[in-house]
Amino acid sequence: MLARVWSAAVHAIYAFPVEVEVNVGWGDTKIIVVGLPDAAVRESQDRVGTALSNSGFKVPMGRTTINLAPADIRKEGPIYDLPIALGILAASEQITTDQLDNFVVVGELALNGAVRRAKGVLQMAYRARQDGRTGILVPAENAAEAAVVEGLSVIPVQNLREATGFLEGQVKIAPFKVNLDQVFHDPTGDELDMADVKGQESVKRALEIAASGLHNVLLIGPPGTGKSMLAKRIPTILPPLTLSEALETTKIHSIVGLLNAGQALVNRRPYRAPHHTASDAGLLGGNANPTPGEISLAHNGILFLDELPEFKRGVLETMRQPLEDGYVTISRAAGTVTFPSQFMLIAAMNPTPDGKMPGESKCSPREIQNYLGRISGPLLDRIDLHVEVPQVKFREMSSAKAGESSAVIRERVMVARRRQLARFEGRKSVSCNARMMSRDLKAHCQLDEATSDLLKLAMDDYNLSARAYDRILKVSRTIADLDGKDQINAEHISEAIQYRSLDRQIWG
Repeated sequence: MLARVWSAAVHAIYAFPVEVEVNVGWGDTKIIVVGLPDAAVRESQDRVGTALSNSGFKVPMGRTTINLAPADIRKEGPIYDLPIALGILAASEQITTDQLDNFVVVGELALNGAVRRAKGVLQMAYRARQDGRTGILVPAENAAEAAVVEGLSVIPVQNLREATGFLEGQVKIAPFKVNLDQVFHDPTGDELDMADVKGQESVKRALEIAASGLHNVLLIGPPGTGKSMLAKRIPTILPPLTLSEALETTKIHSIVGLLNAGQALVNRRPYRAPHHTASDAGLLGGNANPTPGEISLAHNGILFLDELPEFKRGVLETMRQPLEDGYVTISRAAGTVTFPSQFMLIAAMNPTPDGKMPGESKCSPREIQNYLGRISGPLLDRIDLHVEVPQVKFREMSSAKAGESSAVIRERVMVARRRQLARFEGRKSVSCNARMMSRDLKAHCQLDEATSDLLKLAMDDYNLSARAYDRILKVSRTIADLDGKDQINAEHISEAIQYRSLDRQIWG
């Protein structure tokens, strides 16, 4: 007998339907899986057979053929265990149900018949609704994630017996519901706060500017000055995620299985800090079936690269296009996929190989130049603010006076960001100053003659590139927004020029 069960698979950040066809016929007892399965899918016959036996069902005698359609797209992972098991039971007439065509089914089976969590369930739920399915059967740990999709009946199942009982109408399982507003506005406070950082007021000012316009930052200073401490607290001064941003971020985290059991939504801006030994595939994404890398996992959040010159130069160079375009395109033999990667880059480095300031370092000028030369000019041009982080003085460390809290700084950031949203209203590709294009610079960064002369002088004296010119204008626009001004003046330009220290080759 032939049975059909609907499942799904994820390609890039989108899901597509997979039709699981099961035919039980005559012949030697054997299970054959076709439809371009990978090793994990081929091994499902052993997991499913054992799970059926331990759940009180029989493994059918004769030749069982399982086809995963479309047959020209590779199927990966153990998520087809549950639909295969249900297909075998329906084809061997061990269960009788007319519900299989109404539901999408995903889930890995343990040998005792328990249903284990799966990756990419949020995308599969969206696809099930798009295809007009009534609902989706998911592992209980993935139910909250799938329930984010409105208009779809999400049925959480703990084991194979529970799934068959529900489909036959013998077990009543209430559809899982989540209160999206409550989940999205989770009142959990930040454990980190800018008030924890002693001193470094000038650095905090630069980070406030960066957060206001979503600008990339390079922190330069000796070890122990608080570069990592400051970077970890930048998410606390960024505006909260919008619902659309939260859904985008959740989809990416769902693909790689980063959501916790029972977690419905990523409602905090991500903070990713890969080690400097990371490969280009780890940073950009890769594998035979490309999956998101660190820059996509940092989408709508922070990507922190500590010890920037220690990263392989080739790895850093691969970031140039994603930094400029806000997405990364990965090409493999199996095809080309695109992942979103609109993140705020925060990088940190020592000023010299031995970590000391140039005047105190025992390294030769050539050694220092070689060290700095590990970061290419084109990549450096894409970093808007180069911020020197000096040693903290004793009186600042020992002071009982607390600095400004993240909440206070974030209020100013949100006011500046609202000015930008109003400025770019109706523009999908531009929502903040860092994303401005050439025509936006002409429209919103006009300078009077004196201010223009000041910028021209800086360009000539420091031999700045055209891209650095654009970056200075964007940062100046953000400084003016924080100042509540519509016009960029010389004071704003001067402050923006100060944040190009590596272009000027000045430290300390």
